[in-house]
Amino acid sequence: MPRSIWTGAISFGLVTVPVKLYSAVNRKTVRFNQLHESTGARIQMQRVDPTTGEEVPYDEIVKGYEIGPDRYVTITNEELEALDPKKTRTIEIEEFVDLSEIDPIFYDHPYYLAPGPGGAKPYRLLLQAMAGTGKVAIARVVIRSKENLVAVRPMDNDVLGMTTMIFPDEVVDPQTLDDIPDPDEVEVTDRELAIAKQLVDSLAGTFEPEKFHDTYREEVLAVIERKAAGEEIAVQPPSEDVTAPVPDLMSALKASLDAVRKDGGAGDGDGDGAAAKGNGSSSRSKAKSSSGTKKSSSSRSGSGSRAKAKK
Repeated sequence: MPRSIWTGAISFGLVTVPVKLYSAVNRKTVRFNQLHESTGARIQMQRVDPTTGEEVPYDEIVKGYEIGPDRYVTITNEELEALDPKKTRTIEIEEFVDLSEIDPIFYDHPYYLAPGPGGAKPYRLLLQAMAGTGKVAIARVVIRSKENLVAVRPMDNDVLGMTTMIFPDEVVDPQTLDDIPDPDEVEVTDRELAIAKQLVDSLAGTFEPEKFHDTYREEVLAVIERKAAGEEIAVQPPSEDVTAPVPDLMSALKASLDAVRKDGGAGDGDGDGAAAKGNGSSSRSKAKSSSGTKKSSSSRSGSGSRAKAKK
């Protein structure tokens, strides 16, 4: 059963809502330990001074910030503690904004907020008021001696969600990327755009997160179970990647659209996208192989969209 990791209150105006904080995610990564191959013993990490080769006790280690090659400024724990933000138990709401105004690139870690003792009614009042106005609260809160910018919003299942956010100066400016082309230097014809829109519409559907799985983690766990059962695992040599020639864009778009329609997508290209919902995964896979488009291309376009939204 989940445990609360922080208790405090939401404050807006003169209203105080006692709350408890719960993490909204449980990371499902596969973790390995380092072992000595010949003995199977777990490796211990040691802090060693490379100039003497001797192990350094933890109480003799200080923090250092590198200001140049092999030049450091040391900072004591007492100096850092003096800079800690004022420790409060309050989520101070500063303003309410529309959800659409927040670019997803600013989101960091999600949490749930549950009402604390005596907080059921003000909690419900805040949740309904935010849901009724379609607003998201932007607030500041200190968690574990670090001040966080957070977004508080009503979730579909009658609970308040809180997501920590990164600050604007932590977002990499996409203009610093050499691979982003100048829009004025790339010409897209009306016909290419029309077919691309049809392809997008025919792959449109409702987001159902339960359809997606971490297949890599599942495969790693399956290999671990088979090895634990004594099965020999045959390792296949990696195949060499052959770079396929970049196809003609118009031909790739048409082939992608035809593949989607063949799999039951929007056959008339009218953009309703209703028929594509059931088998969107296979349609996307075939469309991707038909177009020969590299993943890096879609990633670049995604970055550009986010940047545009941010601007």
